[in-house]
Amino acid sequence: MINAIIIDDEPYCCESLTTLLHRYCPQVNIADTCFSGASALQAIKVKEPQLVFLDIEMPQMNGFELLQKLPEIKFQLVFTTSYDQYAIKAIRFSALDYLLKPIDRDELQRAVQKAIQHVQQPLPQQFEILLQKMKAPAMTIQKMALPTVEGLQMIAVDSILSCCSNSNYTTLLTKDKQKIIASRTLKEIEEMLEEYSFLRVHHSFLVNLNEVDKYIKGEGGYLTMSDGSTVPVSRSRKELLLKKLQPHKH
Repeated sequence: MINAIIIDDEPYCCESLTTLLHRYCPQVNIADTCFSGASALQAIKVKEPQLVFLDIEMPQMNGFELLQKLPEIKFQLVFTTSYDQYAIKAIRFSALDYLLKPIDRDELQRAVQKAIQHVQQPLPQQFEILLQKMKAPAMTIQKMALPTVEGLQMIAVDSILSCCSNSNYTTLLTKDKQKIIASRTLKEIEEMLEEYSFLRVHHSFLVNLNEVDKYIKGEGGYLTMSDGSTVPVSRSRKELLLKKLQPHKH
């Protein structure tokens, strides 16, 4: 059994999640249900849960503010949220788990299974990245957390040269010649990096525009990156690429 606490200011959301857990996740014991950040702080201290379902949008103290008040985080964490693009992007950036309301049974089972399998506790760096991403302007965030087959890898955003789609995985090529295989689709990586200088130049490729060395003409053409590697450009994305590379040219 795994002990869990549900934190949500809306009682019906707590009831709904409790019902789903009882019915589909019998390995989860609900140790407490909290309707505010203040009561949750006390419950976490007393009950020492292994898993916390945390609502993001709460009055007085939201989910992120609650995390900042904890001296340390010694539990698996699953955020529950209504669709909030900004919050979800921050959570993805830190590679933490989330469920969209109304919560889907299959997604809940997957999240619980992941929490049970995850023997290691969430890394402090993940929370640091998450809180920075929530508080600071986009361009000041230096690192992102990437789930890989081995675990989690922290990577500096500006060290990425290009990203290549590999079915449900993405291979990231870095300046120091690393090839990181992330358990994320290229579309997900693209969404995470859209506020930075990254551009999808091909169905299968995303590049860091700051690291483009040359554009070689052709039907679509191709790019030579700062490390000498090449990336194809699709015909449909060529015009947008040239606009980005020559912003002052009319």
